Amino acid sequence: MYEIENALRDYAWGSTTAIAGLLGRPESGNPEAELWIGAHPGDASLVRRPDGSDIPMDELIAEDPEHFLGSESVAEFGPRLPFLTKILAASQPLSLQVHPSIEQATAGYARENAAGVPLDAPHRNYRDENHKPEMIFALTPFEALCGFRAPGETRKILLRLAASFDLVETEIPPLLVALLADLADPDEGNGLRKAFERLIQGGEAVSHATAMVAAVLISGAPLTPYQAELSTVVSLNEKYPGDPGVLISLLLNRISLAPGEAVYLPAGNVHAYLHGLGVEVMASSDNVLRGGLTPKFIDIPELLRTVDFKPVAVPMLTPEVSGLGQELYQPPFREFQLQRIELSPGGAPVPLAQAGAAVVIVVQGAIYLDSPKGDLQLDQGASAFLPASEAPVNVHSVVGSAETAIAFAVTTSMKA
Repeated sequence: MYEIENALRDYAWGSTTAIAGLLGRPESGNPEAELWIGAHPGDASLVRRPDGSDIPMDELIAEDPEHFLGSESVAEFGPRLPFLTKILAASQPLSLQVHPSIEQATAGYARENAAGVPLDAPHRNYRDENHKPEMIFALTPFEALCGFRAPGETRKILLRLAASFDLVETEIPPLLVALLADLADPDEGNGLRKAFERLIQGGEAVSHATAMVAAVLISGAPLTPYQAELSTVVSLNEKYPGDPGVLISLLLNRISLAPGEAVYLPAGNVHAYLHGLGVEVMASSDNVLRGGLTPKFIDIPELLRTVDFKPVAVPMLTPEVSGLGQELYQPPFREFQLQRIELSPGGAPVPLAQAGAAVVIVVQGAIYLDSPKGDLQLDQGASAFLPASEAPVNVHSVVGSAETAIAFAVTTSMKA
């Protein structure tokens, strides 16, 4: 077992307090958006060797992939850690975005390489060959947009908006009328595609309609029963006035997760995290196609090839408790699963649900990892890399501690 040091990314949307508070360390005074825990070459964790030297996790794994990952993981995913874990802290909305399938990622990466697009170019879409299905576990109340809602439900919201324009005796923007017609298409997917394409192209009609909608809502138009959806339009327009993503948000499920709730996001799911602190787990990739709410590059044709236009229910992920007392969040992806570990002072140990390599991070109290090959104590904020060869591992509370310990472990999925 190896203690690790993780890379912190300081995107402008990050919280200045949340990650520091979670990990029990002083605040830096700067935005802290994502703590990367894993072996992605974009920001691999540093592994502390027994001799005290540090090595990036991806380089350590490359020395002996089967030892560190296990033969089954290498056979299925290749000689790399198949997942990436992050602590994500959003104080402002992230970009509206979608992730590609593995077929799209493989083809897109090869295409951009052949075209000579540098890996760090701002207009590059594919920075690796992998897909990026993901999940988010809420540590605090967590707000997000996630997947297309049924068009009929969105039409109800737009009709309420139309009524608000009548109340203030203002002409309804032609764009809203067109969206209502798009979403009345009996083919729901086709209707969503038409509405999304109409908005994502931007232009004067979109920015004008967005400004008018925001003005009507600010003027005191009733928001109920769509308080969350319509107040999100107002707040997004304050940050990104006239941006296509403001009205696109009305096409998407608006969700509020309580601490302990989780959702998963497959390829093609249009989403945006709005606010909150969570544990994010994904296949090890940095491929993102953006669709608004950002000053960064947006490739509309590639985005439209990637989006899944089927309406979906909110993809909630409920935990399963194993016969060994392991609390497991297992999305329908082979690359990863999340285990939440809670240990009362002096309570019984919990077996780590480990398939291949694992990473562990402690967010409260302290834990003690025990395996036939060694042991390691981790205090609040500390994290570790556990090679496949380390299993089986038991997680104990620390003797003499009076505080409940909470940790998260990520490993390859144990579902067939």
